[in-house]
Amino acid sequence: MTQTTGTQQNSKQPADRNAIRRFHVNVPRAVILAVVLAVLAGVAISAQDKYTVKVPGGLAFSEFRGYEAWQAISISRSERVVAVIVGNPVMIDAYRAGIPSNGKPVPDGARMAKVHWTPKQNEFFPDATVPGRLVNVDFMVKDSKRFADSGGWGWAVFKYDAASGTFTPGTEADEPPQANDAKCGFACHTVVQTKDYVFTEYGKR
Repeated sequence: MTQTTGTQQNSKQPADRNAIRRFHVNVPRAVILAVVLAVLAGVAISAQDKYTVKVPGGLAFSEFRGYEAWQAISISRSERVVAVIVGNPVMIDAYRAGIPSNGKPVPDGARMAKVHWTPKQNEFFPDATVPGRLVNVDFMVKDSKRFADSGGWGWAVFKYDAASGTFTPGTEADEPPQANDAKCGFACHTVVQTKDYVFTEYGKR
């Protein structure tokens, strides 16, 4: 009886030591995992949700949710920026129907976005200009009732700050100047009033 008990105790000691050893190994892993999760949670919390940004008295970024995946309409380039102009399905369908070149108005619900970057040379093909730093995103939406006093269109500009990774509404100090409304593009777009205030032509493809 005594020998059997002693044998059981001796056989139990390595098991106990293994359990303690596993505990010591697992504790640091658990701590590290907790720290990593906390850091990731902090990054998620601190990262801006651009779709919460809104022009005071004007358009909200959320009105153009999903613009990143809209179809390309055309491109644009100046000495300062390069840009791609994209449109939602309503706008693309309008272009394919010949609007606005045919003189017909763009239907309500049409949306466009223009993404501007600083230009830079392609690293492997210097003759090619490619997007560099993101500058801003411009939006326009057709709603003839909501924007009856600006040709049926509403406009917005959202500046991008690379250091903080955040968007902010444009101001009257920006180009184009943007007050607390949705009319920032109306003045310059009046030159294409006969094309329902749309500059961009749909590139043949």
